[in-house]
Amino acid sequence: RELGEVGSCQSGVGFPDAEQGGKKGVPFFKVSDMNINGNEHELLYSNNYVTQEQIERKKWKPITEIPAMFFAKVGAAVMLNRKRLVNTPFLLDNNTMAYKFGSAWDTNFGRTLFDTINLASLVQIGALPSYNASDVENIKISIPSLSEQSKIGTYFRYLDRLITLHQRKL
Repeated sequence: RELGEVGSCQSGVGFPDAEQGGKKGVPFFKVSDMNINGNEHELLYSNNYVTQEQIERKKWKPITEIPAMFFAKVGAAVMLNRKRLVNTPFLLDNNTMAYKFGSAWDTNFGRTLFDTINLASLVQIGALPSYNASDVENIKISIPSLSEQSKIGTYFRYLDRLITLHQRKL
């Protein structure tokens, strides 16, 4: 199947400097948030949050179809090929994109599968590395039944936790 048949991509929106810096509300994720301690696999913390008043005034539409995968779509960060799971409603900067899992997905399996996709290979040649939603949605994948996804996803989540624990000890 193609990713676009079992989910969809959504690009981010402009985030003016004057709106940034909030500490409460809906997280507004930027590429730099992937570097925050605790965000190694899932985006739990943001440097910027926005209020409902800001959302209404700017006519922003938070992503509520969760879980979703968050990743860079423009600039040098694309070449790092980093992706993070998001499990709470959020907004995202215009240099980023989210893949919203549809009902055909087990979350842990989806995250594991996304880790195997080289998004950097989609980069279009130009002044600034980038790709668009249709490039991601056209990626062909093999997707097993939900029960198989659940078993595979649980296994890899266990391995990720084990690796993280050992890295912290080092």
